[in-house]
Order: sequence, then structure tokens, then C-alpha cells
Amino acid sequence: MKIGFVLPWFGENITGGAETEARELAHHLAEAGTEVEILTTCVKAFTADWNINYHNAGCFRESGLTVRRFPVRTRDTQAFDAVNAKLMNGKALSRADEHVFLEEMVNSPRLYEYIREHREEYRLFIFIPYMFGTTYYGVQECRDRAIMIPCFHEESYAHLPAFAREYSQIAGMVFNAAPEKTLTEKLMDLSRVETVVMGIGMDTEIRGNGEYFRKKYGIREDYLLYAGRKDKGKNVDTLLEYFARWKKRCPSDTKLVLIGGGRIGFPASVRDDIVDLGFVSAQDKYDACAGSLLLCQPSRHESFSLVIMESWLCGRPVLVSGECEVTKNFALESGGGLYFSSYPEFEGCVEYLRSHPDEAERMGRSGGSYVKEHFAWDRIVRNYREFFDRVTEKREKA
Repeated sequence: MKIGFVLPWFGENITGGAETEARELAHHLAEAGTEVEILTTCVKAFTADWNINYHNAGCFRESGLTVRRFPVRTRDTQAFDAVNAKLMNGKALSRADEHVFLEEMVNSPRLYEYIREHREEYRLFIFIPYMFGTTYYGVQECRDRAIMIPCFHEESYAHLPAFAREYSQIAGMVFNAAPEKTLTEKLMDLSRVETVVMGIGMDTEIRGNGEYFRKKYGIREDYLLYAGRKDKGKNVDTLLEYFARWKKRCPSDTKLVLIGGGRIGFPASVRDDIVDLGFVSAQDKYDACAGSLLLCQPSRHESFSLVIMESWLCGRPVLVSGECEVTKNFALESGGGLYFSSYPEFEGCVEYLRSHPDEAERMGRSGGSYVKEHFAWDRIVRNYREFFDRVTEKREKA
């Protein structure tokens, strides 16, 4: 029987972490012989208008996968934004507010109807990520066949009581890292839910050429690298502030190279020392990692971090936020990097890696070995298929 992936939007060019994880997992399972279908809405992407059905509804063959698209229900954007603003500012929600948040989220009643009417045709449904209507309402149609890859991290959304009520009743939950599981156990009762810490599959054959990157972009100086969305939600403002302070206290010609979308203001004192490349190809990103002193991932809220794994596969160490349990745990487990929780720690870590190139290389190699041991696709696919067997067997016994 087939596996149905349920997510709010789907496309080969969508770059979000959960979207990429679902797409890659679906492709690798299919290549290994598992029958897979994608069940999604007609919305283009997270950054698009959630009221607009960009894609045609229906069943299509896209990049080797069967994709079923369903139209979204028109939502009250103003009401949703008002409640969402409360959550973003850390304010508690009333039951009425919570209802508005869930109802005026991206939703597709026809998708939920399809799951209800065809649930027996699917061995399991995989829902990703936790926060959207497609997951919250979708799991209610197939709790005994619902597996969720939640991508939980510490944020106000994760504490909504409605999520705890519904997600404590599903069949299985897959975590990207051990700290994510620990957090979830504090948020809800998982005693009846089959769980596993899996991680995300990686192409462990990627390689980077730092010299090629430097020549292509005309960067002769040493540089720190940030690759990801440029906004305060990713704590990039702190990275920029600390970089400016470090340059003032420890003068050098070292640059900060930024890769990815988004816009954020740069400190005037280091504007000439920041190279903002915007979106680049995947290979350019790998080359940038290989040529860097280190990759800095300052985000405080991650359930995984693909770019950290990519940096390690390209042989370079990472510097992560000490306030993010997931990335900090990866750095400690792998021996592939350092972490900071204040400016003095940031400066100390950067200066240590600059002045100990042999140790930086050792960390990069150690991180690369860690990725290959834990997140190679053949291992991830095998573990998922074993997990599917456990969940199915448990359901049949029940």
C-alpha cells in the first residue's frame, strides 16, 4: 500500500527546510521501491498568498511523483494576522483566538475530505510540518495512520493546547534531532505515540571547491559564511552586530559572506566588509562552505540544519548558537564546531578557529564523518521503512 505525504505546498523549487525534507524523502523512498503520493494544496509556496490557487487542482505526475493538488478555502487574512501578531509577541491566546488561528490558517476542506474517503487505500500518511492546517485537520481524518514529522522547536506556536490535544493521538512521530523529542515530550503526552529520532537524509557525496568560489566572486580575503534567510527570525541581526564588534576589537581584512534571500540592514562600520550574494546555486553554496574559515549558524530555533551538515561535508567547522539545543547538540556530538551565547564567546570562538587552522580542519573532518555515519540516504530510508513496519504492526495488533 502507498504512503501519502501531506503538506501545505509542494514544488521542486521550493527551498524551505520542511519542504525540502519532504520532497527529498519522498523521492528517495520512491527510488527504493515504496509507492509514494504527494497530497497538497494548490498554493504556490509559503511566501505566496494563501488565498490564491496558483496550481490547477487534480492529479498530476511531477518529477517522477504522483501529486494530488486540492484547492484552498478562502481565509480571513486580517483576523489571522491579528492573532498571529499576538503569538509572535509572546501573548497568550484565548480559546477563541486559537480557533481563529487554526481556521484562518491555510486550509483545504477538499483535501481533508479526500483523506477521509480514501484513507484505506494508504498504508500511512506522513504530515509535515506541525503548524499548518493541512497537518492539524488532516491528522484528524486518519489518526491511526498518521505519522508526523513535526519540525518542532521552541516557539509560541508549539505551545498551542490544540496541537497537544490532537498530536497526542496520532500513530507516530519522527524527530529530526534528540532535543526536538525532549521538547515535544514537555509539550504533550506521547505515551501512545510511536516515536523515533531519525534526522534528515543527506547526499554525502557533495564536495566544495573553495578556490573556485573565491575566483568566481572575486573574494581574496578570509571570510566567515552565513547561508540562509536574512532576517531577525534567524538571529542574523545578532551575527551582524557581533561581526561589527569583532572587526572593531580585532582588526583584519576578514569578510562576512552572506548567501540566501531576505533583506536586513548592515551596520555602517562594516558595510564594506560584508559580501551579500543573495541566492546562489547549490554548488556555489558548497564551494562557499569549502572556502570559508567557518560557517556561522546563529539561529536560536532549529529542528535540524541542512547547511551545517553541508559545511561539514565540505570540510569546514561551524559556529552555532548556544541557545539552540538542536544545533548545539549536533556540534557537541560530532566534535565539528563550537557554540556561543554572548559576544565574548563569539569572539573567543572565531579567534580560536582563526588561530588554530589544523584544529578547524579536524573539526570539519569530524563533522563530515558524523554526517556520513548518521544521515546517509540509504540509512535514513532503511530506518524509515523499519519505522513504517513498527507503526503498521502496532495498528494491526490494536
